[in-house]
Amino acid sequence: MISFSPRAVSKDLLSELPERSRHVLVERFGLGPKGVSRTLDAIGKEYGITRERIRQIENHGISLVRESSKYTEHTSELNDLKAALHALGALLANNTVLSEISEEKDRNHVVFLLTVGHQFADRRESNDFYARWHTDEQLADQVERALMNLAASTEADRLTPEEEFMQIFAKALKQEGIKNRPNDVLTRWLLISKRIGRNPLGEWGRADSPHIRIKNTRDFAYLTLRRHGSPMHFTEVAKNIKDLFSRDAHPATTHNELIKDNRFVLVGRGLYALKEWGYNPGVVRDVIRQILEREGALTREEIVERVRRERYVKDATIAANLQHNIFVRLPDGRHSLAK
Repeated sequence: MISFSPRAVSKDLLSELPERSRHVLVERFGLGPKGVSRTLDAIGKEYGITRERIRQIENHGISLVRESSKYTEHTSELNDLKAALHALGALLANNTVLSEISEEKDRNHVVFLLTVGHQFADRRESNDFYARWHTDEQLADQVERALMNLAASTEADRLTPEEEFMQIFAKALKQEGIKNRPNDVLTRWLLISKRIGRNPLGEWGRADSPHIRIKNTRDFAYLTLRRHGSPMHFTEVAKNIKDLFSRDAHPATTHNELIKDNRFVLVGRGLYALKEWGYNPGVVRDVIRQILEREGALTREEIVERVRRERYVKDATIAANLQHNIFVRLPDGRHSLAK
């Protein structure tokens, strides 16, 4: 995205600084051969002075860079960096800037140039947003308000396909006066928010939802079943976790995890469905009881038909469960709950 070497520019910008100022900036930003940044405390101990004094030297060093002739000489490179940020959306999470603009070996140097360049402003990490850079203050405010409104209007456990979510976000941006931005820019803006996230299947929702912040086999199983759209045997779930997410899932372990999580309902021998599809937990007898509580007395054929909607079991199994003493057969042949 940029046509110059960040490493060469940062080296030149530092070349006219006093030795101590240059050393502090090199150490703080990790501009040395090892590419490792050091803390204020660590550098302070090296010089035998306080961390606050190191901070003052760092800030003074940055001011000296901005006031130097070298800074003026590299205006075109800094403007090139600004154009790169603008092309990507003008407001970007720090990680997005580094991954899309520079090679890994140059990333610390890019951060240094963003810090000294007057064209750029940073916003620190907060409860709502990740650390980010921008080139347009007004745009940054508008996008962040839209992201806050989007997060507030997103239901806790709702998952939305990417294309639909982009349309919803575009409407939130339009309310803030931002129109007609491409989806790749919208995606970069969404990555700023800590309240919104995307799962491995490309669906968006609240970042605190277990359907977005995938932690364990249960969460991968949920996404697998949701993508499949109908009940699956636990061995199929384990296989599909491997196929979809390249994550090893042992069938027995998967079975145990499904049993423990109330998002899943056992609907047949080893078959699991999602509770959100309308399946109720319990054995066949519980399902019959719930049906009769809901609909009143029914014939055997009606009960079988309704149970088969919720459980993958044989008709004989349903008939056998009807013999339990919590059910009675009425004179007209229908079945009801015992009083």
